[in-house]
Amino acid sequence: MGTAFGGNRNTKLFGHGPSPVVRVALLILLSIVIIAVDHREGHLDRLRQALSIVTYPIQLMVDLPSAALERASETLATRGHLMEENRRLREQQLELSAQNQRLASLEQENERLRELLQSGARVGERLLAAELLQVSLDPFRHRVVVDKGSRHGVHSGQPLLDADGIMGQVTHAGLFGANAILITDPSHAIPVEVNRNGLRTIALGTGDITRLDLPYLPNSADIRTGDLLVSSGLGMRFPRGYPVAVVTEVRRRPGETFAEIHAEPAAALNRSREVLLVWREDNLPFDHDPMQLERHDGAREGDGNEGRDGS
Repeated sequence: MGTAFGGNRNTKLFGHGPSPVVRVALLILLSIVIIAVDHREGHLDRLRQALSIVTYPIQLMVDLPSAALERASETLATRGHLMEENRRLREQQLELSAQNQRLASLEQENERLRELLQSGARVGERLLAAELLQVSLDPFRHRVVVDKGSRHGVHSGQPLLDADGIMGQVTHAGLFGANAILITDPSHAIPVEVNRNGLRTIALGTGDITRLDLPYLPNSADIRTGDLLVSSGLGMRFPRGYPVAVVTEVRRRPGETFAEIHAEPAAALNRSREVLLVWREDNLPFDHDPMQLERHDGAREGDGNEGRDGS
């Protein structure tokens, strides 16, 4: 009896408990009650905060690789974008700088051309604009080459000007270009006169691009610093009235026959790029004597008449 009773008692105490389904249902119900109470009363806020402090380093460690990778990719992308943008901006800056220089050059060129046209309008000669191709300015040889030649009517001895005054004269005219000597060449001389009073003399080249000498004026000559020297037209090589130089120094030396006089060329010999070639109105060379042509034509006509009379 006792054994049987004891076996029945153990079976009653331990063999008959809540089923797993009931237990799960009870736990769910208990969770709902706790959530409702916590939502209303807020008793678990401190516990939640404590748990968040404990779990934050874990969350940070878990999130760190992906965050670092994303930040590195953004940094690389931003750096590449900035480098590309900087390269594009540098290219645009270079292009704009080149365009600005070209515009400045064109503006200066237009100004020089306007000055050339105005210079040509002051006289009645026929003019042709040309461009310098080569410049030689060593101390013993001041020569230039222009891009106009005999096919344009250029001839030996033709005057060469810029917007400010006489530069020189053509020494040889080829088909497509011409060589010219500058007025500062040591072997060059040009007849000039003082624009203020008409005093005539000769200006000699010195080999210095900024200086001409006037060695043939006496100490008593009426010439002073600042006087403008213009071409006198004597020698029939240069047209009359073109600026040649401005007197920069006058030294009257006691006991000497002639004064020491220096002048600075009016033309921008070391800067001009555009020049003018000049013809007379009748397209004849400036060194051509029309009286000689008339005498020559008259003699030729007389010779023909004599021939006819004798026949």
